[in-house]
Amino acid sequence: MKKRLVFLTIFASFLLLLAACGTDTTTKTSGSSADDNTEEAAETFTVGLEAGYAPFNWTQLDDSNGAVKIDGNAEYAGGYDVEIAKRIADGLGKELVIVKTEWDGLVPSLQSDKIDAIIAGMSPTKERKETIDFSENYYTSNFVMVVKKGGPFEGATSIQDFSGAKITGQLNTSHYGVIDQIKDVKKQPASDNFSAMRVALESGVIDGYVSERPEGISASSANKNFAMVEFTEGFKADEEETAVAVGLKKDSELTEEINKILAEISEEERQEIMDAAINNQPAAQ
Repeated sequence: MKKRLVFLTIFASFLLLLAACGTDTTTKTSGSSADDNTEEAAETFTVGLEAGYAPFNWTQLDDSNGAVKIDGNAEYAGGYDVEIAKRIADGLGKELVIVKTEWDGLVPSLQSDKIDAIIAGMSPTKERKETIDFSENYYTSNFVMVVKKGGPFEGATSIQDFSGAKITGQLNTSHYGVIDQIKDVKKQPASDNFSAMRVALESGVIDGYVSERPEGISASSANKNFAMVEFTEGFKADEEETAVAVGLKKDSELTEEINKILAEISEEERQEIMDAAINNQPAAQ
């Protein structure tokens, strides 16, 4: 009887020891996972962009010309914005992660910490500055019109030559807002993206759309039926509406670091990067 009691006591102690070890192991594993996630977040620079606004950003099927794989996607993102994002990530000593995001979802994604920055050809307008901060400008352009080649508007020199024309621009951008400067224009509903505007122009639904010079060059290079119109009497716009900058959360710790990195990229380098982006864009963009 005594032997049996001793055996049961030893067996019970053994079970308690196993339970204690199991608890310790689980706790350690859980804590390690949380630490790993924090470390991973600290080592990455997550950037949101449309991947549909060539030559600033586009989608392609491989990593040619320095394209970066899109997070959670089999496709890759390339373009001017991606090259700038790579420079910034290198300067920060972090791994670049690209998150493909619809235009209207960029600011909410930034505010909810799904991304660290917006590098998507976004202009630092007064309205946007009310909700997010911006870096110094990393490119400045001017407004143009994209029209059908050989059509009645290809030879336009003034924005007023588009009086009576069906014109549109991208939703929630200064491109769409400046259309009101054209007298008697037939302003069409704003478009979600540039791919849709190109389709509308090709099919004759619109006579033209407002864009920035790099995208205008891109559109006319990618489609032989398109032409870019530059004006002698063009749209009136503040620099903040034609410049692009990195969008960041209010009071972000990254702002100062990113400005230092951008300051090291000369204007000549920026133009070289843009020229390369225009030349490298996929034909379908």
